[in-house]
Amino acid sequence: MKILLMEDDLILNEIIEEHLQDKGHTVISTYDANSAQNHLYEDTFDLLLLDVNVPGFTGFELLKELRDNGIKTPAIFITSLDRIDDVENGFASGCDDYIKKPFELKELDLRINNIKRLFNIELSSTLKISNNCIIDKENLTIIIENEKTRITQKELDVLMYLYNNKEKVISVDEISSNLWSYEEGPSSATIRTYIKNLRKLLGENYILNIRGVGYRFNNN
Repeated sequence: MKILLMEDDLILNEIIEEHLQDKGHTVISTYDANSAQNHLYEDTFDLLLLDVNVPGFTGFELLKELRDNGIKTPAIFITSLDRIDDVENGFASGCDDYIKKPFELKELDLRINNIKRLFNIELSSTLKISNNCIIDKENLTIIIENEKTRITQKELDVLMYLYNNKEKVISVDEISSNLWSYEEGPSSATIRTYIKNLRKLLGENYILNIRGVGYRFNNN
């Protein structure tokens, strides 16, 4: 799923973003209502996760505006506002679910899965990263101009991690700590080999080598 996350607590935003990315979702993170509003009118999403008390204006006001303008994307409020009047206001503004802070990440997963069921949202096994390049995750295949090339599961894992964190430069150590357990962690040379193979298949413009720092996915 492609999810817009609006949460002004920097630490909580990062925790939720990383958790959702680990679950295979694409996440656009915002910290205030104005930034979220810009994304919502420029792009499409499968789900909105909205805090309420954020800079700019409230999540309630943002969602009501979206609904008034015909944007029906499913929305879940994640907020510390826990009075019954707050819950009532949340649903009155157009939300589909309401989670009170603090909450377990597993609860968030359950609520998201319920939204998927209610709205019949299916996770696609393919990812289009450009007009001529598609990643078939189920069949471990990169398709470039209709030519198919098989990759390994670990190469796919590395590629998806870079893609899901494409706003950041990712170090080899970060890839290792997030994709492998400490006991089975590969050498830096092994990870660089995976990336070298991916760059050869995709073209070097997709995975940029930031010398001395790491790698950044680029599909602009």
